[in-house]
Amino acid sequence: MPATRPVLELAELQLPTASGELPSYKIDFALMPGDLALVDVRGRQADASFADMCSGLVPRPRGVVRFLGHDWAQIPDYYAAALRGRIGRIFADGGWIEFLDVAANVLLPQLHHTHEDVAALRERATQLACAFGLPGLPLGHADDLSALDLARCACVRAFLGKPDLLLLESPVHGRGFFVELLSPLLNAIAVARSESTAVIWFTQSDMIWNDRSFSATHRLHLHEHGLVPARREQHAPAL
Repeated sequence: MPATRPVLELAELQLPTASGELPSYKIDFALMPGDLALVDVRGRQADASFADMCSGLVPRPRGVVRFLGHDWAQIPDYYAAALRGRIGRIFADGGWIEFLDVAANVLLPQLHHTHEDVAALRERATQLACAFGLPGLPLGHADDLSALDLARCACVRAFLGKPDLLLLESPVHGRGFFVELLSPLLNAIAVARSESTAVIWFTQSDMIWNDRSFSATHRLHLHEHGLVPARREQHAPAL
């Protein structure tokens, strides 16, 4: 992928307000390979709605959303589905399919979007699980796991396919704040960025937002006035 092409590009994008009205402001933003955008969000649904927009899950957005140069609104559904296989996502609400066990949930996106050998995929998932502090891919369903272990599994699912874009919705939060997850998550992000993965980290945590050791390429607020830069920063090396 040419380094000059954004992984994600938003052009004259308008996000509807809670009442469904379109604001007067427009969002223009480009996320390049290896970039990390730390986005301060207010309200549980703000990150999920914006992540849906980035993933092409909003049928007719006001404005243009391009992923890897493709306008989501201009490509066939089957091709859009294939492109989503190149996006890793941690969902604020978990995003677990209840009737499947956690291991199947973790593997399913890659089984659906790629033709990778199942044994090789499971081996890679097991390695990631260990990196995030698990003994391996867990058995059982989501309700059988602690909140921390479920958050670890969510990380494994997001990073598994070596995605071009990571959308992390408050990744160290669940039914608590998981400080144990922070170090392995930062390590995984550093590796992903070194391989040209672009990352958007949505956070509601003052601790995360105020930690200036995070080498974010962009620091932005997502609120009623749109996506607003907190301050201009120079590109920093990967974490």
